[in-house]
Amino acid sequence: DLAVGAKKVFITTDHVTKQGEPKIVEELSYPVTGKHCVDRIYTDLCVIDVTPEGLKVLEKVAGLSFEELQALTGAPLIDAIPA
Repeated sequence: DLAVGAKKVFITTDHVTKQGEPKIVEELSYPVTGKHCVDRIYTDLCVIDVTPEGLKVLEKVAGLSFEELQALTGAPLIDAIPA
């Protein structure tokens, strides 16, 4: 697998599906080709670091609250944006 052998793996995706369902979830529902190999996720709404502590939000689009972002995400988020 390319993902498993890479030093860093970055994902770019829309934050939700066309039906409005979260793409970032706690548990995958389809076969996995590379488990625990993603370092950072870039979506149209935010930038997330995948860490041992959890999913840390580094940046988000202006005007979107952390609570709104969490409601659009199928996994717990950690607000790591400096105040």
